[in-house]
Amino acid sequence: MNTDRNTPVAAAFTAIVTGAGSVRGIGRATAHALAADGYHIAVLDLDKDAAEHAAEEVARAHGVQASGIAADVTDPDAVEAAMATVEAALPPVGVLVNNAGITSPTRFLDVSAEEWDRIFDVNVRGSFLVTRRVAPGMAERGFGRIIHLSSVSAERGGGVFGGVAYSAAKAALLGFSRALARELGPSGVTVNSVAPGLIDTDITAGKLDPVRKADMVEDIPMRRAGSVTDVADVIAFLARPASGYLTGVTYDINGGSHIH
Repeated sequence: MNTDRNTPVAAAFTAIVTGAGSVRGIGRATAHALAADGYHIAVLDLDKDAAEHAAEEVARAHGVQASGIAADVTDPDAVEAAMATVEAALPPVGVLVNNAGITSPTRFLDVSAEEWDRIFDVNVRGSFLVTRRVAPGMAERGFGRIIHLSSVSAERGGGVFGGVAYSAAKAALLGFSRALARELGPSGVTVNSVAPGLIDTDITAGKLDPVRKADMVEDIPMRRAGSVTDVADVIAFLARPASGYLTGVTYDINGGSHIH
């Protein structure tokens, strides 16, 4: 890492990770990875107890400041209240990881308008609302790292776990990231995405037929499903001050299953 005195250091900033309450989730692992790099942590989650538990765990493990805050990322008022709490309790926000999301395997011919809207509300609208709230401060300070959790389903058109609604929502995040990267780049803010493949998390646990999962793993060159730390480590890399010349890119994290 460049240690020039003009280079920002992680310890001067807070990293927000949305949807990080789940014990076996990518968000929780990401909070740990960012804290290990020195960032202070704000965990946002619908579940207040889970958010607070995650923050306590991260603070205890890494010796950073951490706050767990209940927030519905689809609600502008809730986002505003959560951001006000973060700003009052922690250093300025330098990193945002838009991890909060929901999936659905429903076939397009069976999906209702209500389910379609819910998938887009959490995955896309939630990312928009939180990003809109923190991006101006990042641009004003001349430093920021925004990372969106997309999915391999966005790139290959489903076929892993999520259906059409999920794939479309995650694809929307890729366009959002790339366009925002162009707009915020001159201000020193990078915007990138990660697109995980088959990852062992609470979302897939018990919901993927064991035989189908075994077949999928057999088709992965690395011969295993990914772990949450596989994803978190890439996010932490993109969030580092030294990664300032990477923007508008998507990192595929799939063990080589979709080499193209």
